[in-house]
Amino acid sequence: METAIVPLMLSLQVAVWATLINMVLGVALGWWLAQKDTKFREFVDVIATLPMVLPPTVLGYYLLVLFGTRTGLDNWLFDTFGFRMIFSLKGAVAASVVATFPLVFRPARAAFEAVNTEYSQVAWVLGVSKLSVFFRVILPLAWRGVLAGLLLAFVRCMGEFGATL
Repeated sequence: METAIVPLMLSLQVAVWATLINMVLGVALGWWLAQKDTKFREFVDVIATLPMVLPPTVLGYYLLVLFGTRTGLDNWLFDTFGFRMIFSLKGAVAASVVATFPLVFRPARAAFEAVNTEYSQVAWVLGVSKLSVFFRVILPLAWRGVLAGLLLAFVRCMGEFGATL
């Protein structure tokens, strides 16, 4: 019975770490793209959404090519930080982050775009800092979309096999 729990606990650990990392990265990029109207906006959106449309095995293959033991990136990580990404917990978390990033980013961006900009403008006029406006005005209004994305990412991480293989 104990050996049956080990894979479940590993999947749970990977899913929790990947969801926490995606919470920071996906929400930040979603908020940034909802606020900014730059010429690179659509390009960043396409690149951030790309892992959602790629098959998991293809995504896993590209991650193996990127973090393979014969690449400069893997050697740099080992020389600098003393760990390898391939076939480790860190590698599984990184693969899950990449595979589930669009599931956090897209709903967060949609939720931030749905927030009326007048609320944040009023807060700025009243002298509230941008960070406080985000945490006290924008995030409370967009929390449902952010939570939906986080739940989607967590569930996908629990069932992810192709990219983390």
